[in-house]
Amino acid sequence: MPKAIDSISDPLKRKFTKHRIIFWYDDDSSMRKEFDAVEVDGVEKVEIDNNEFRLKYQMLRESPEQNFLVYKAGPQPDDIENWLLDIQLSNDVFRTDRVSQTLDELELPIEFRDIVVRHGFFFNAVKRKSSLERILKSDDDENQVRRKMLAVCTGADDSHVDSILQNLLSELADNSNKTDRMNLVKKCELEDFLWEQLRRAYGYSSDTPGVQDFAIELFKSCYAMETGGEIALSNEAVVFLKRWMDSYKHRSSFEQHSKRCAGILPIEENLQDQEIKALIDLDYFELIDQKILSELSRAVMAQTISAGECKQIVRRRRNTHWYEKYSDTYETIEHGTQFLNLLNNLEFNFDSLSSGVAAYTQSYFLVDQAYRKFVYFYRRSEHKNLFGDLFEQICSQYTNKYLLQLGDRWQALVSESSDWAIPDSTPQNRFFDRFVRSKFLDKKKKVYVIISDALRFEAGEELCNRIKRKDMFDATLTHMITGLPSYTQLGMASLLPNDSIEIQDDKGSTVTVDGVASGGTANRDKILKAATGDKALAIQAIDLMELSSTECKQLTSDHSLIYVYHNRIDDTGHKQKTEREAFNATEESFEELIKVIRRLTSANATNLIVTSDHGFLYQDEVGESDYVSAEPGGKDVCNIDRRFVVGRGLNGDTGMQHYSAESLGLSGELEVVIPKSINRFRRKGSATRFVHGGSTLQEIVVPVIQVKKGRTSDQALVGVDLISGGTNVISAGQLAVNIYQSEPVSDKVRPRHLRVGLFAPDGMLISDSHDLIFDFESDSPREREQKLRLVLSKTADSYNEEQVTLRLDEPVSGTSHFKLYKSAVYTLRRLFTSDFDL
Repeated sequence: MPKAIDSISDPLKRKFTKHRIIFWYDDDSSMRKEFDAVEVDGVEKVEIDNNEFRLKYQMLRESPEQNFLVYKAGPQPDDIENWLLDIQLSNDVFRTDRVSQTLDELELPIEFRDIVVRHGFFFNAVKRKSSLERILKSDDDENQVRRKMLAVCTGADDSHVDSILQNLLSELADNSNKTDRMNLVKKCELEDFLWEQLRRAYGYSSDTPGVQDFAIELFKSCYAMETGGEIALSNEAVVFLKRWMDSYKHRSSFEQHSKRCAGILPIEENLQDQEIKALIDLDYFELIDQKILSELSRAVMAQTISAGECKQIVRRRRNTHWYEKYSDTYETIEHGTQFLNLLNNLEFNFDSLSSGVAAYTQSYFLVDQAYRKFVYFYRRSEHKNLFGDLFEQICSQYTNKYLLQLGDRWQALVSESSDWAIPDSTPQNRFFDRFVRSKFLDKKKKVYVIISDALRFEAGEELCNRIKRKDMFDATLTHMITGLPSYTQLGMASLLPNDSIEIQDDKGSTVTVDGVASGGTANRDKILKAATGDKALAIQAIDLMELSSTECKQLTSDHSLIYVYHNRIDDTGHKQKTEREAFNATEESFEELIKVIRRLTSANATNLIVTSDHGFLYQDEVGESDYVSAEPGGKDVCNIDRRFVVGRGLNGDTGMQHYSAESLGLSGELEVVIPKSINRFRRKGSATRFVHGGSTLQEIVVPVIQVKKGRTSDQALVGVDLISGGTNVISAGQLAVNIYQSEPVSDKVRPRHLRVGLFAPDGMLISDSHDLIFDFESDSPREREQKLRLVLSKTADSYNEEQVTLRLDEPVSGTSHFKLYKSAVYTLRRLFTSDFDL
């Protein structure tokens, strides 16, 4: 057979599903054998042979329900001579040429014949035809069919011009030498149609059109719209660029084209003349973030920008494309500005030990906290070159204008007393009596104590705030004063139930509680059980976290008192190789401690206390002036560290403070010498930046965080409102929107994330969209406003004189979906002059 019967019968079967009578004109009588051979169930074959009236009577009168295949050997007669024309017009014609068969396969009418003829290469491939067939609709016009052909050629998810374009741009970004998709568009002769679509959609016109040429013009025009340059494209180009930029699938291609176009266009030169205020919301090029960060860094160094201004800029950049890449750098600058602002407003005017502690726990600690955060993010930042000398400047000021001056002022008061005692503050050796026994055990309540080695007060304050931000958790912060020396062995012993504490003379490594060695978890467990009974337990945090949920519940059920020991900060800071990572260890400790708290509360624990054995001093660089001029002497030195010496018969110069065991509230006869202020003893092989053991406020003030787990949710998302602009009519190509956060975020009022956009009545997005975070902490209402500009897409023209909706949608937790939070209705009333809006 010259053709497979299936290629005849299959399209015939499809036609008979829609029509009762099908005509087949065999122009050159070459298909006689195929007609004779083809069989379709339920269809009677008849032939036109000067019997038109007989056939008409048969088909209309005798068998009005029967399906007929009407064959004629020869061409279709002219309409005026076609006696069966009325039947043919109300039914269908089967054609056997390639073009006609293609139209039949795609169920396209004869009016689309020119598409198949002109773009013949497209229809040569069965796979392309099948892909097109799946997405065609019965009411598609020629432009829609061609756009769907472009979608097939480019592998786009749909036939929207932006989807087609994104795929072409992605191919070009992945490999500039690979243009398979664009080559296919050219072979299918769809290239001119593509450029016409880009002209209509974005106003793109070029003597040498191309995907790369379009990308350059796109970035050039969109940047110019914000900075007052020459504009060649329409507003729709801005909408496309923002959607492309926000697309998870095409994010990488956007970034590659952005970098390439920034190199082609004079963006770097143009940015030199731009002020930060003009760039705050602009993020088409990574160079913009570098420009802003560079300017901020210089402004911070020169102290020409306030902490509030810097914070506002950083917060607005959080909604931009490259923020994630530069987040550590932005955070570094924000905390650096905060540090300098705090330092410039600091006065060391306390006149007693108790007022010094009060000042530290109320305000001074914030300087240590800001410095820690600054150093932490600086170390994480991959763009340290942007800071210039800022890091060295802040580290120098932290040491010379803060640590040293505060340490000297505090030391002057400490030196006035021979005994170590600070009025109005709880001494650490009374911790068990005041916070554990009297508040819980005496009332038959269970309590769980978490002790994190070297968690100093400023870090405890941040941890307390993080805990309070957790749903159903509440936490309160107070403080204690450690004993001297402020080191691990003594601090851990002081937190246990005790009547007497003594430092032994075996290199100072053993501290006894009521005569029992307190070093190690096993010894501490014995001391707890001896004081409170078998329902007490000491355990390492790492061992607790390895328990299953059932095992942990059994543990809390069997014990009324559990001491959990955690060691991340001290373990990291005390090693010479890792001491620079002490602040990183502090951040890690926050996460680990919260996990320990959650593990205990999930096992039905409700009363928890988080505290520490001691704090620490940290200086990123230590110079000669930071060491005492001479080493302390004595007939029997048991233990010497950077910040203390333990022994007998000790002596030292005026740069050291001498204590007897009795003056420190300790048993025994050992003496302690501590270098004054922030000075250190020289000692080979030990950490120099991270030290503790002395009497500075950073070392001796430790947090006591009392944590309570509730039974019901106690959090809410912050409220957000739209500020009316006085009109509900959109007459231009843009809509300016003011959105107001109704209250500051706090421990129990959490930030709200919203996506903002304009939508048509049928749910079509007709503008660009913005993802916003409302997490402002300011009490000033003006500082809780966010202003944005929505750019309408060309699609909006289809809804002129209709009501459209400004939607504020919030994400559905744990999904990729959004739900409506608030909305406002506008009337879209665009005049013809709005077509010229830029």
